Amino acid sequence: MRTAIFAFSRRGCTAAGRIRDVLGGECRCYTMEKYCTKGFAPIAPPLTDFTGPVFAWADALVFVGACGIAVRAVAPHLRDKRTDPAVVVVDELEKFVISLLSGHIGGANNLAERLAAALGSVPVVTTATDVSGRFAVDAWAVKRGLHIVSKEAAKAVSAAVLEDSVPLCTDFPIAGDLPAGVEMGGMGDVGICISWKNQSPFRKTLLLAPPVLHLGIGCRRGTNVEAIASLVERVLEEAGALPEAVKVVASIDLKQDEPGLLEFCRQRKWPVSFYSAKELSDVEGEFTPSRFVQKTTGVDNVCERAALLGAERLLVKKIAKDGVTVALAVESWEVCFDG
Repeated sequence: MRTAIFAFSRRGCTAAGRIRDVLGGECRCYTMEKYCTKGFAPIAPPLTDFTGPVFAWADALVFVGACGIAVRAVAPHLRDKRTDPAVVVVDELEKFVISLLSGHIGGANNLAERLAAALGSVPVVTTATDVSGRFAVDAWAVKRGLHIVSKEAAKAVSAAVLEDSVPLCTDFPIAGDLPAGVEMGGMGDVGICISWKNQSPFRKTLLLAPPVLHLGIGCRRGTNVEAIASLVERVLEEAGALPEAVKVVASIDLKQDEPGLLEFCRQRKWPVSFYSAKELSDVEGEFTPSRFVQKTTGVDNVCERAALLGAERLLVKKIAKDGVTVALAVESWEVCFDG
């Protein structure tokens, strides 16, 4: 996590140093020039201008001082709670750690609680679901690595869960108990659906996509991005699959320098894994064989085997077009609300 820590006095710098030690990771500490010591960079006034690039860089900002300073420093740079970094305030005596901004999706609530536990402080969290002891679906989704497909519906669910139980449906097994404010159900005005499929069982559905889909891709040398994208989109659409649920693209190591494939993955921010012919040959299952592929790569099928490596079952067997082959597989996953 990339964290920026601001302090505005000598005592604040001491607290900032302890916070940096607790958080670890990539931390940058800033203070007024007259208080600068080793490990701190000077703040160039005005503070609001200085904060802008830091706000864009950081996953979290921690202000050691008054809430008012933090509010004024970040206010001009606020855009969307779905993308703004977490903002936490710690008083100079480390009595309180306050979650100020992006409590759920940005992780400020968790950060405040973590810092408070380490510093012996009192965490201050004011989000309604946390105060009421109800299920904070957006915070849970971020923690579990789920993509919030329908972000506007998250507001509706958060409001509904404060008043009554919200129905949940999912394609995956559930481990443990349901949290307060959630019950199993497949219909209603507002509900949560956890799935890799593009579906909307409720009038207003909060669709959460876990990263469980594996795309296996093979292609001729020199295949362009457009040809790969066209076939992948077709495969996902025919499977009713959400692009947000794609975890990885996989292929044979002969394609690890294939420009079109690499650019396709870069554009979509999908990680790509490459496997040797031996690794692909060792994947068990029934696959669509090709003598030509066997002769040129050393394995009878690339896309199906690559998709299934690390996954549980094939959803879509090989589809070929314009020198591209694509297959789709899904890995096992379970819904867990504990921990």
